[in-house]
Parts: sequence; structure tokens; C-alpha cells
Amino acid sequence: MTKLSVNINKIATLRNARGGNVPNLLKVAADIQQFGAQGITIHPRPDERHIRYQDAYDLKAIVTTEYNIEGNPMDNFTKMVLEIKPTQVTLVPDAVDAITSNAGWDTVKHKDYLREIISEFKRNGIRTSIFVDPTLKMVEGAAETGTDRIELYTEEFAKQYALGNNEAIKPYAECAVLANKLNLGINAGHDLSLENIAFFKENIPNLLEVSIGHALISEALYDGLEKVISEYLKKLS
Repeated sequence: MTKLSVNINKIATLRNARGGNVPNLLKVAADIQQFGAQGITIHPRPDERHIRYQDAYDLKAIVTTEYNIEGNPMDNFTKMVLEIKPTQVTLVPDAVDAITSNAGWDTVKHKDYLREIISEFKRNGIRTSIFVDPTLKMVEGAAETGTDRIELYTEEFAKQYALGNNEAIKPYAECAVLANKLNLGINAGHDLSLENIAFFKENIPNLLEVSIGHALISEALYDGLEKVISEYLKKLS
């Protein structure tokens, strides 16, 4: 079975838009787990525009499933992860001003750097994963860093699948086969949704975990609108 880790960045974005604590990020995380999700993912960024660093610390006591913290391992991020000791840290090469993740690591160019930081996390009992584009060379490079897992960057798959191009799964499947041979665990994320997740899972051997945020929260918002509007109308009748 592939585990579902829910990225709650969008909940923090909504909270921050008005100030205060609505929606309550910690309660949402607790409820998501109660509803059956096997993990919580956050991706704090340097400007704290959605998840704040304090959120990461506060969630430690709330997450009873798997706690996955994503981000670029700059000094503040690394310090935070080593103090919290989540289940997993996913290393993402975000630029400081990136709106969202838009590329995987060049695991060849940055092999030594990644190897050093990964060894530090693993010494502290934290499972490591590297965000990578679906190219065989990057998967091979990831194996040489000592990482436990890779996370396949799935934006291009999602874009092509929506256009009817099922062949877009091929590079991901090839990378998964290679990762299995290299004893790398396989995660995936970015623009996976109810529309494409089943097809993706069916074609990726030994897919361990998916991290889904934007699509899942958007789908939940829309699917819940009818119920909430109905409740308001009852109270106003």
C-alpha cells in the first residue's frame, strides 16, 4: 500500500491571510490523521509565507503518524530539522523566492554537498529523501549520496496526463525500476490529484508514499461547499 502524506501548507496560507488562528493548523493536522492519512507534510520557506517555523515545532506533538518536513537545507532549516527530528526530511532545491517547487536536485553536481547533509540527518535518526526530476542520471546520482529515498517530481506527468498523454508516465516508471535496483525507496509529489493518482500508482512499482497538498485541499474545499452552504441555509431559514 502506498502511504498518503497530506501537505498542509495551504491551510497555513489561508490562516495567514486573515491573521489569527482560523483555520487551526494543529487541529487540521490532527483531523487529517484521524480521517486516515498516514502522514503530514510541511514545507516551510525562509519568508514563512505559509508554514511558520514555529508551526513545525508545534506540529511535533500533534503528528502521530509520519512527519515529513520538506525544504532547502540552509542553516536555519537544518537546525530546525535536527531539533525536531521528524520521521523524514525531504531535500528540495528551492530558490528563496520560489512560489512552489519547480525542479529536482542535480544529484551529480551537488553530490558531495548532499552526501554531507544527508549523513548528518541520518546520524540523528531521520530518514532522508531527495526531490529529483525523472531522469535516470539523477536517480543514479541520488544513490551515491546515501539517501534513503527519492521523491519523483511529478508536475510534468500531471500536466501531460491532463492533456491525454499517458506516455508521460514512462520516464517515471523507468526511474522507479532503477531506484528499486539501487535499493532506493520511492516517494512522489507535485500536482498529483484524484484525476491522476490511480494511474500513477499503477505504473510505479513499489511506490511507498505520495505527498499531496494543493490538489487535495482544493478538492476538499469544492466537495465540501454543498454541505456547508446547506448548513448555513438551515440556520438562516
